[in-house]
Amino acid sequence: PMPTQSKPKTKKAQLIQMLTRKSGADIATISEKLGWLPHTTRAALTGLRKAGFEITSEKKGDGRPACYRITAEPADAT
Repeated sequence: PMPTQSKPKTKKAQLIQMLTRKSGADIATISEKLGWLPHTTRAALTGLRKAGFEITSEKKGDGRPACYRITAEPADAT
């Protein structure tokens, strides 16, 4: 049988996976996927920044929400 691709186990791992996609993710999408309120999602982004992840936010200016993306991971990221 073909091996199945497993989902990341922790919410932190899922968040990192969403933020490393080329398209990134917005607060509403992250909140919905992880079952978090928006303020919890923003706090998690702050936690990743404090852990050494470089996260950028990009506003499109056409009414769409800001998109967040990891642009660099800390050297000791696991």
